[in-house]
Amino acid sequence: MVRLLRFLLNLLTDNQATQRELAWQPAGGHYGRYPVAPSPEPAGPADGDGRPARPSPEWPDPDDPGDPRPPRRRRVPRWAKWAAVIAMGLIFRKAIASVALIALSAALHVVGVNVHLPSIKFAWPWQASTSVVGTTTTNTDLGPWVLQKIEGISKPALGRVNFSFLFTHKVSKSIGMWPCWYASTFYAVGYASATVDLNPGPAWWAPASGHYRLQVLSRPVDGKPGHVAVTMTLPLPQLPQSVHDVSIDNMPSKPIATQHSWTYPGFGCGVLLRPQFAESVLYAEAQQLAFYKSTHVEQITRPLINAAETEAEQTIRDNFVQPTVNAFGYMLDEFTISWAKTP
Repeated sequence: MVRLLRFLLNLLTDNQATQRELAWQPAGGHYGRYPVAPSPEPAGPADGDGRPARPSPEWPDPDDPGDPRPPRRRRVPRWAKWAAVIAMGLIFRKAIASVALIALSAALHVVGVNVHLPSIKFAWPWQASTSVVGTTTTNTDLGPWVLQKIEGISKPALGRVNFSFLFTHKVSKSIGMWPCWYASTFYAVGYASATVDLNPGPAWWAPASGHYRLQVLSRPVDGKPGHVAVTMTLPLPQLPQSVHDVSIDNMPSKPIATQHSWTYPGFGCGVLLRPQFAESVLYAEAQQLAFYKSTHVEQITRPLINAAETEAEQTIRDNFVQPTVNAFGYMLDEFTISWAKTP
């Protein structure tokens, strides 16, 4: 039994030694009368203990003509990346153009350049697609839907303008028999706004009033959009109602012109009159004058009213009427606002 175990142990040891010796034989050679198969890994330079080293894991140099391995290829070609960028730009062209115009307008405003830029409403591609597809709502009565949107308006439209003017502040007080007065002329800039009530209330939109009318010119057919016309009447814009509706800016610390009596700048007039030129006194006087101009001077009231009317028309058309009719597959062909005095 002991001899049998020794025989098996010697046989196993000789087999492992034989396998190691075969592994170190060159490919194509012979070990005794048996040929040696090629090694599964390419032979490389020997390492420290005499064994062939593994090839370098680094990718071969594509400029080396002696390297048999193929050069590395790009996963995504450059032309494919540019094509994807161009395609995305075409798909989102309306949104990109709107953001670019907003940024350009803000930049021009910062540098003080007043340029009228075209107006492009921000919209995603899927919003544009819904504006022309409405085959499932051809029989929908649009009038109540659009009027419901209009009745949901909560903020008025504001037409804001600024104007410059000069005003003179004069203070006079006699000292005994001596007349004493002091006057200064100042430059100021006023800001005022005219207001349009975009939702005067349910009674204003009653059918009998005739203040709202939506006419369907054609209905959507075979994927083609329908066409509508909307006519509205709104109350006239309101000019500033109180002195607090205007503000003053650019109040200088020094007057641009001064006049005084022959006794000034004597000690008496200087002590009595000069303290009355406080900044709060000048601001109040300029504000009163600006309020009068914004309610009585046509060169200021006319631009105020025009700005308010333009703001009201754009707000109702772009934010309430047009999106609603587009959602039902219609195009807004005509939009008219007339102005009536508030009853």
